[in-house]
Amino acid sequence: MGADPLSRLPHGIAFRFVDRILEVIPGQRVVALKNVTGDDPHLQGHFPGDPLMPGVLLVEAMAQTAGLLLPEGSFAVLAQIKEARFRRPVVPGDQVRIEAEHRTGLGSLHRFTLQACVDGTPVAEAEIVLAITTPGDRGS
Repeated sequence: MGADPLSRLPHGIAFRFVDRILEVIPGQRVVALKNVTGDDPHLQGHFPGDPLMPGVLLVEAMAQTAGLLLPEGSFAVLAQIKEARFRRPVVPGDQVRIEAEHRTGLGSLHRFTLQACVDGTPVAEAEIVLAITTPGDRGS
């Protein structure tokens, strides 16, 4: 997976929700970390005085983690979210451990199961489908 697996993510730093890779079995399983801090820009307005990581960004972090299991050079977009469950809020100071497992692939579609935990306690889980596409191919 190369010297810096995070460099495979096509996202700019401002929209990268994976901080570190702990474990990877190429094409099968990856474990990543997201450190949630009070400095995260999205927490400034969600919610003032009582910040929490938006669920949609937690799903994005999970999708970015899953994307690390796609073939080298792939560019993928989120095609489907199934069975997403949020167990408790993620707040500044939390370190989110994200585990992604590649379940199936058919053509350009790849299905993953994901779980996000803080201190060993599940905070979210989902099944997602990523579609491999060409950068800039967003349709009309």
